[in-house]
This record gives sequence, C-alpha cells and structure tokens, in this order.
Amino acid sequence: MPITAKRRKARKEAEAALARLQGLAKDRADRIGPYADQAREQAARTLLQARGWTAPRLENAALRVEDTVAPRVAGLLTAAAQRVDPVPARRGLRLGGRRVPRGVLIGGAALAGGVLVYSLIRMRQASQDAEWQEHLDQAREQVRETRENLEEKVSKTADKAADKVEKTADAAKEKAQDAKETVKTASGDRSKENGRPGR
Repeated sequence: MPITAKRRKARKEAEAALARLQGLAKDRADRIGPYADQAREQAARTLLQARGWTAPRLENAALRVEDTVAPRVAGLLTAAAQRVDPVPARRGLRLGGRRVPRGVLIGGAALAGGVLVYSLIRMRQASQDAEWQEHLDQAREQVRETRENLEEKVSKTADKAADKVEKTADAAKEKAQDAKETVKTASGDRSKENGRPGR
C-alpha cells in the first residue's frame, strides 16, 4: 500500500474518531439541557409556593389586628377620654386656664392608637417579610446548587471527550510514525536492491 494511501487512511480514521467524539459530546449536552430547564421550572414553582404560603398569613395578620388590637385601642381611648373628662356635663379639659376641646383630646388619643397599630402591623409585616425572604433564599440556593451540579457534569463530560480525542490523536500520530518508518525501511531495501544508497 503506498504511503499516501496509508496517510489518508490514518487521517480518515482520526477524523472519524473525532466526529464520533463530537457527536458523543453533543449527545451528552443534549441530555443535560433538560435538567437545566427542570431546575428553572422548579425554582419558579418554589417561588410561587412561597408567595402562596405568605399571602394567607398576611391576610390573617391583618384580620387579627382588626379583630383584636383595634377594639382594645378603641376601648382604651374611650376609657381615657372618660377619665380625662372631670365632669360629664362639661366637655373638654383645662390646661393653663384654657379649655382644650374634647375632640382634640380624642383625636390625640386616636393618633397615638393609630401609631401603635401601625407599628404593630409594621413589626408583623417585617417578620413575615423575613420569613418570605428566607424561603426565597432557599429557592435561590437550590437553583444555584442545581446549576453547579449541571456545570460539573458538563465539565466532566467535556473532559472525558477531550481525553478520548487526545488519545485518538496520539494513536493516529503513532500509526503515522509507524507508517513513516515502514516507508523508510521499504525504500532503503529497494535502493539496496538497485545498488543505490537509500535516502
């Protein structure tokens, strides 16, 4: 078999092996792709679940404040107004010789009660927000871990494919080297038969 034919054959074998390995790497990437989509969908589901879990609790908190705190504050304000009023017939309070209207006192007490209710609602909302943020952070962590696992698997698959390609290329080089040596040996034998020194 001529040298060029051997070289072509070795080159074709190397190209075929490379094509097989590229196909294998593409196949692995196609297999891993759906896992990334699943991770994205799982994160969206987890976020939706966290929101679904948080909404009823916020509503319950609002109803509790409305049912428990607001009537108590109103009762306290009414009791305070009755205590402040020195004579039931006379409305208002005297401060420094001036009469303070009862409406101003009730308004001030209502304002203080409103501030109290608002601060309670804000504290409750802050705790609910912290809990929701914790669930969101957990979902993000799961997505990050899934992404890292997928990247690791893709990296391992790519490394294996690269190793196989490298081994195939080394084998092809060795075959080419063997073919060169065979050609040199054959040309040296032929030149001795013809009486000419080999090149």
